Amino acid sequence: MSTEEELAKDLGPLAALTIGIGTMIGAGIFVLPGTAVARAGPLAAATFVLGGIIALFTALSASELGTAMPKSGGAYFYVNHALGPLFGSITGWANWIGLAFASAFYMYGFGEYVNALVGIGGLALGPLTLSAGQLIGFVGALLFISVNYFGAKETGTLQILIVMTLLGILGLFTVVGLLNADLASLRPIAPPGTTAEVLPVTAVVFVSFLGFVQITSVAEEIKDPGRNLPRAVIGSVVIVTVVYALFLLVLLAAVPNELVADNDTAVVDAAELLFGQYGALGFGFGAIGAGLLLIGGLLATASSANASILSSSRINFAMGREKIVTPKLNEIHPRFGTPYKSIAITGGLILLFLVVGNLELLATAGSVLHLIVYGLLNIALIVMREADPEDYEPDFEVPFYPFVPIIGAIVSFALIAYIEPVVIILSVLFVGFAALWYLLYARRKVESSGILANWILDRSETMPDAAVSAATSVQPEKSTYRVMVPLANPETEKHLITLASAIAKQRDGTVVAVNVANVPDQTSLEAARDRGAYDAANELLDRAKTDAETFGVDVETHVILSHRAFEEVFDAATMYDADMTVMGWGENSHGSPGRAESAIDELAHNLPSDFLVYKHRDFDPSRILVPTAGGPDSALSAAVAQTLRAEFDAEVTLLHVADDTDAGQAFLREWAAEHDLEDATLRVETGDVESRIAEAATDATLLIIGATEKGLLSRLVRGSLVLDVLDDVDCSVLLAETQHKRGLRERVFGTRDRATGENKSESEAETRA
Repeated sequence: MSTEEELAKDLGPLAALTIGIGTMIGAGIFVLPGTAVARAGPLAAATFVLGGIIALFTALSASELGTAMPKSGGAYFYVNHALGPLFGSITGWANWIGLAFASAFYMYGFGEYVNALVGIGGLALGPLTLSAGQLIGFVGALLFISVNYFGAKETGTLQILIVMTLLGILGLFTVVGLLNADLASLRPIAPPGTTAEVLPVTAVVFVSFLGFVQITSVAEEIKDPGRNLPRAVIGSVVIVTVVYALFLLVLLAAVPNELVADNDTAVVDAAELLFGQYGALGFGFGAIGAGLLLIGGLLATASSANASILSSSRINFAMGREKIVTPKLNEIHPRFGTPYKSIAITGGLILLFLVVGNLELLATAGSVLHLIVYGLLNIALIVMREADPEDYEPDFEVPFYPFVPIIGAIVSFALIAYIEPVVIILSVLFVGFAALWYLLYARRKVESSGILANWILDRSETMPDAAVSAATSVQPEKSTYRVMVPLANPETEKHLITLASAIAKQRDGTVVAVNVANVPDQTSLEAARDRGAYDAANELLDRAKTDAETFGVDVETHVILSHRAFEEVFDAATMYDADMTVMGWGENSHGSPGRAESAIDELAHNLPSDFLVYKHRDFDPSRILVPTAGGPDSALSAAVAQTLRAEFDAEVTLLHVADDTDAGQAFLREWAAEHDLEDATLRVETGDVESRIAEAATDATLLIIGATEKGLLSRLVRGSLVLDVLDDVDCSVLLAETQHKRGLRERVFGTRDRATGENKSESEAETRA
């Protein structure tokens, strides 16, 4: 039995709060004011407030999800759990790589700030040239990656020191700025043309609010997450919004707006101007002020990089735990208690991105990907609230539901429209990559299908067919070998479920139990629903689910109200993406008024799945007889026999009726080897095929036989081999039909040879069963 790794709870409330603040306070203070003021004037402060309000909607949703599911991975885990692994893959990759890009970008900026202090040259390594900023950033990244590698507790302590020092420097600047503030500098508050720039500028500065959700990425390591996580998430957004707005207002009130607009070093230049006024005291306060803000820039970029490395490695860890990426990333260091492989891989990506060089475009793409993540996170909250699974018990609940998550989702997606089109295209391509990664790689490995898919499938009878088909089509392949069982008779339910569960268990699949409740044409389906038509059906399905779960397989149950019985089975097999349909055959199952062709044969030849029809005489798979003449449907008979042998330790006998005994022995030995049944008992007989099968079946408890391929005309003239055998033997019978469809010519005149395209003779069709 596998054991899930757990992370130590080393992060206190202050450490969690500073992860969010430290990630957010960076570009918003030291880079973006120049751009914002140039486009929006004094309204630039309002754009930061608006960005904070928008972020607060998602922060509220993240807080509820975090207290309900305090697991490593944060937004990735919530989206994956609620919306399923397809959206989980998109969220995980977007969040993880977006943070890795951002971390490299922060470290590049860190290197530039350090270089402004020490002034070193670049480094040429053959065709590769590293600038001073890249080189210093590379060394700094190694330092922070190592700190994360050795433990979250050390990371949290360092984060507290960095953030507190940074806030102290910004606080000192704010006090000096207030002493020199002139409100006249803020007028006019909205210069001509700036009002229209509020939303576009908000989209630009929103990159400054990408840190609060990262607190949920380390939720598994936070002490008392039910109490501390909402405080940290919501508190970080509120604190950073107040700091941004107050700082920018003071900046614009204390120095000429022209000094700030389009100035990437506006904060440092403003500090030199403000602190320089006190130079009469005999000290170089201007240089000291500029130096303090330069150090602040260093701390801001360093804290953002440190928090991003911490959070991104945890997302990578959570993706490994859910098998979106290899589960080997789950390994916890025996000494440091950290997901060291995740940190190492994330660190390697950061270093690679640093070496590549110009990361600004990639960092902006990371911002778009984060907005996609935020939109999906709000939708995830709505799904969890509406589905209301038993284990969803948040300690904090979003106020004014559902308006908060709906607004949060809409605004997050809408802000993407204000990003550069090239970046949007790159982000769309990245989302496509994440979706393909799931469909081509992770789908075969993940196990959980998500709350949304299960919620839709549980209500398939009332949901649009397109929604049910979409939910089914993206189910994880690990459990997508789907054995559908249409149930109607309580007396045969256990036998059919036992057979279906055995097949599903051997293929690591899912049993889909369906009850097609036949409603008279005179009664509307809505009226039948109101009259409690589901009650009896659900009792049968509940019993089937209990029986199937004894095999340890996943089970889905569905009730379908329909005016059509057999046709609805066909539709259900398509809707639920069945790989095999296991159906009982009662006295009237193979007939339908007004039809020349039997209904059961119609289904067997047209279902988009393999098809087993079970004629019940007590289910006992201890001694199985498989007659074969090498036809395509007998291969399915062999596969079912293998499955039952593995599950029930059955004895399997293969029967071949031939004119020449030696040739028959050679054929049967070769056929058995091809179908992995070499250890089965081989029995070769001569004479009438139907009689020999009936005689051999006297020693069997279960006969598995491939369906006839004869068409309607042949059956009307000469009868059917399969139907006669079913009436002659005393044991239970499985009729096996492989997936294929017939055209009109085949339906009337018989089977077309799959190699030559010509119609087979009636005798050939019969002996190929």
